[in-house]
Amino acid sequence: MNIGERIKRIRMLRGMTQKDLGIALGFPERSADVRVAQYESGSRTPKEDVIQEMAKVLKVKPKAIADPDYNTYIGLMYMFFDLEETYGIHVDEIDGELCLRLDRSRKDYTELFDMLLKWNETRKNGQADFDSSAAYEEWKLHYPPSIR
Repeated sequence: MNIGERIKRIRMLRGMTQKDLGIALGFPERSADVRVAQYESGSRTPKEDVIQEMAKVLKVKPKAIADPDYNTYIGLMYMFFDLEETYGIHVDEIDGELCLRLDRSRKDYTELFDMLLKWNETRKNGQADFDSSAAYEEWKLHYPPSIR
């Protein structure tokens, strides 16, 4: 999910129009909706000060709007939240162990399941055989494999 999609999702959750949000951010009334529409479409990216103000207006943490920083655990959590929203991937507990699960009711379940299954098989093969660990790294660097 990109920053524009997050802005739109949160704005709609708060029951605001693009114009409402733009005016609350201090944009002129005549162009307030246009500016927010540009953020949501991705034709403009809000600067950090706008993200901070938008977070206040929408009553969320700025990290809920900004692109996640995967180099931090908080950023990683926001990435997981995006995966849940976009692909239905969610946390679950099986036999006392936490895992990520796919939502079987989604129409893209089979395609995503097949991709993850192939990843798991390739990863296992790479770990089981010292000679093939380099092959696993190459597989990741050249994903998806070309179709012949």
